[in-house]
Amino acid sequence: MRKPLFLLLAGALALGSCQQTPSTTDQPATPAATPAEPARVVNDAAAARRAVADYLKTQPEARLYVMDSANVVDVDTRFQVLVPRSDWAGRMPNRARFEVDKATGTVQDLPVK
Repeated sequence: MRKPLFLLLAGALALGSCQQTPSTTDQPATPAATPAEPARVVNDAAAARRAVADYLKTQPEARLYVMDSANVVDVDTRFQVLVPRSDWAGRMPNRARFEVDKATGTVQDLPVK
C-alpha cells in the first residue's frame, strides 16, 4: 500500500518540477502605443459621414457597409449615422448605428434597437 502512494507522490513532484515559471525577460514586448489621432471638430453631416467612413476603413468587414446610403441625424452634442449593410438586406434592422462626437470627432459603434 505504501509503495503505490510513494510512487504517486514522487510522480507528482517530478511533474511539478518540470513546469517552468516564465521570467519577465521571456515575455514578448508590448508594442509602443501609437499616438492618438488629433481631435477634429465635426460640425456638419458631411464631416460626420467622412469620420464614419474613415472609421469603417479600419474594420475587417468594411466592404459590407454602403456609405453612399448613410443617414445622418443631428443629436445635441453628437451625430448619429445609420449605415446600411449589404449582408443585412431583407432583415430588420438592416443598418448599423454609429455616433460621432462633435467636439472630438471620435466614432463609436452602437447596437441597433
